[in-house]
Amino acid sequence: MKILTIVPARCGSKGIKNKNIIDVCSKPLIAYSIEQGLALKELNLVDKVIVSTDCQDIANVAIRYGADVPFLRPKDIANDRAKSIDFYLHAIEFFEQKSVFFDAILLLQPTSPMRRIETLIDAIKIFKSTKKDSLISVYKEDYINELVMYTTSDGKKLIPLNNDHNKGVRRQEHKHVLVRNGAIYLSKIHYLKSNKRIISDNPLFIKMRKNDSINIDTVDDLELVRKLLCK
Repeated sequence: MKILTIVPARCGSKGIKNKNIIDVCSKPLIAYSIEQGLALKELNLVDKVIVSTDCQDIANVAIRYGADVPFLRPKDIANDRAKSIDFYLHAIEFFEQKSVFFDAILLLQPTSPMRRIETLIDAIKIFKSTKKDSLISVYKEDYINELVMYTTSDGKKLIPLNNDHNKGVRRQEHKHVLVRNGAIYLSKIHYLKSNKRIISDNPLFIKMRKNDSINIDTVDDLELVRKLLCK
């Protein structure tokens, strides 16, 4: 199975300026995912590692850390309205027009630098050993569930997701859930092209530790990752 690894990194970030290349322990955030992709390539588990970006500054950083940047992503699939499937299909089309074909895509988001190389290796081995169309990474959540979750329509009044939220259900009676953490996505290309979706209806999964599942979206997330990584 030939696997293309994509590290997606578009320009701009509303929460954290230049998030994808912000400094984390003396190197840009995107470098962590690039280095993991290249480690997998060294182990012959993936065949190519690219960065899909619309930003020349990010491209320059990616090249410096060893990734291939074969194109700059078109602006119309790099804005807030674009879906992830758009840059998947763009990369597939780019390579197939050059008669380069892959069987699957591994997505490594720069915002998940805590993922472990051992987990990636296991994920790829599991994926290659089955006929499933996709695999995602998850973590086990023992506390958060509908009994402690609310929405609000006006910012003042809480609306419980579960009518038993105030019935005193013991924590031991809660069912744990598996939460998708965004760290690892593996998808077969025939499924991506046919369904225009990244995750199949019944995906494989691999568990990660909760601490390894931090997805940097806010400044607080960034500071927590720095505390954990900068030792």
